[in-house]
Amino acid sequence: MADEEVKLLSTWSSPFCLRVVWALKLKGIEYEYIEEDLTNKSTLLLQYNPVHKKVPVLVHNGKPVCESFVILEYLDHIWKQNRILPDHPHDKAMARFWANFGDDKLLHLFTMTAIKHDKEKEEAFEAVLECLKALEEEVKGKKFFGGEEIGLVDLSIGWLVNLGSLFEETADLKMLDENRFPSLVKWIDRFSKAPIIKDEWPPRDKLALRLHLALESLK
Repeated sequence: MADEEVKLLSTWSSPFCLRVVWALKLKGIEYEYIEEDLTNKSTLLLQYNPVHKKVPVLVHNGKPVCESFVILEYLDHIWKQNRILPDHPHDKAMARFWANFGDDKLLHLFTMTAIKHDKEKEEAFEAVLECLKALEEEVKGKKFFGGEEIGLVDLSIGWLVNLGSLFEETADLKMLDENRFPSLVKWIDRFSKAPIIKDEWPPRDKLALRLHLALESLK
C-alpha cells in the first residue's frame, strides 16, 4: 500500500514485540522502528498507549493500535498479502485459541519453573510437559502450526525458540525434549531458520541477562 506511514514502538527483548516485527516482515511492510526504554517511557509511548503504557504499539497513519495479538489481526485486515490468520471461521478460532494458550498458560508455567522451588516447581514442570504434549499433537504432521506457511500460532509461540532454552537453563530442567516432543522440536528448528525469522533474534547473552533480571523481580 503506497503512502502508508507505519511506526512500531517496541523493545528488543520483548517476545510480544518480536512477533509484530516478524509479522511486518512477513507482510513486506516498510516501517519505522522506535526502540523504547521501559525504565524511562517516552512521551510518544504515553501518548499512544495511555491505558497500559506498554509496547508494542503500532502507529498507522497517526492512529495507534496496541497489544500484540490485536496488532497482528489489524495487519492481516489492512494488508491482505501473506495471510497470518486462516480464512475459515473455525480455523481462525482455533488459531486464536492456541495463540492465547501460548501466552496465558505456557509462558506463565515456564516462568513458574524458573522462580518456584520444591513442590511448586515440580508441579509447574509437570504442567509445562502437559502443555508441550498438547502442542506436539497440534503440530504433528505439519510444517508449521499454520500448515505450509507461518501463521498466527507460529508467530505467537515463536518465543519458545530462544526463551524456552533460557528458561530450561535457569530452572535446570529439560523441557523441550526431542525424544518426548519430536514434532515440536523439529518445528522449533524449522521456524528458527525461516528467512523472515532468523535475522531478527536478539543476542542470546543480552537476552539471558534481561530474563534473569525479570525473573529476579518476580521472586
